[in-house]
Amino acid sequence: MWTLERVGVVVERVTGVSLSRASVWRLLKDRLGWSLQRPERRAVERDEPEITRWITHEWPRIKRGR
Repeated sequence: MWTLERVGVVVERVTGVSLSRASVWRLLKDRLGWSLQRPERRAVERDEPEITRWITHEWPRIKRGR
């Protein structure tokens, strides 16, 4: 996940200019039109029907085998 600190480090490496966190945020938001985004906590590939099938069929079978 990119943070303002990480972006600031990249900007400094590429341009040689050191920016504060506030300046990095203004650059991203005002000049580039970017917005704050947080990753979703669940995987995009999550297959709900398969998870339900596994919980109802496989898990009881495994649990009984203890």
